[in-house]
Amino acid sequence: MKLYTYFRSSAAYRVRIALNLKGVYYDAVPIHLLRNGGEQLSDAYRAVNPSMLVPALEDDGQVLGQSLAIVEYLDETQPQAPLLPSNPADRARVRALALTVAADTHPLGNLRVLKYLTGTLGVSEDVKLGWQQHWLRTGLAALEQLLVNDPRTGRYSHGDTPTLADCCLVPQVFGAQRFGVDMTPYPTIMRIYAACSELQAFQQAHPAQQPDAE
Repeated sequence: MKLYTYFRSSAAYRVRIALNLKGVYYDAVPIHLLRNGGEQLSDAYRAVNPSMLVPALEDDGQVLGQSLAIVEYLDETQPQAPLLPSNPADRARVRALALTVAADTHPLGNLRVLKYLTGTLGVSEDVKLGWQQHWLRTGLAALEQLLVNDPRTGRYSHGDTPTLADCCLVPQVFGAQRFGVDMTPYPTIMRIYAACSELQAFQQAHPAQQPDAE
């Protein structure tokens, strides 16, 4: 199994966590999103993943894109340490928590969006940072309420074992801290983040532990 990844990519970070939680060995293939204008834009990587995004997972001769689709593929093919509950309503809740990050929040701070802001639209670095922080705070506020108001929230986002929701929560917190967002208003998120951070699977997936870390 081969994972095309970038150490600071939140989406790749999610998949690394899932692979580690399931104990699945993989070869990491770093794709530097900034070097040489972005290695994800090269013809070589375009042939692997026409979306020109990371991550991409190569397994048994096929290549899969989109982090949440990859994690669900892993859950179906590697049933150990399931990342989605068996109950349909609980499974829908975990997916909704994950999508609050992966669909509602993360895309607005994606590298190609930020490059469009500063390049095509000509906004300043300060305005770009304000954009990032605004949407991070908006998404985190929604996630905090979804977690704190539901009795199914346990040690982790859903119950007392990590799920797909935690695979998304932890990278989002890392990104928010990296861009200077005050995390004080989100105590439930930070409690879950701390619990996840105690697990080796999350520690090994951290950007600082990646072979391409700078």
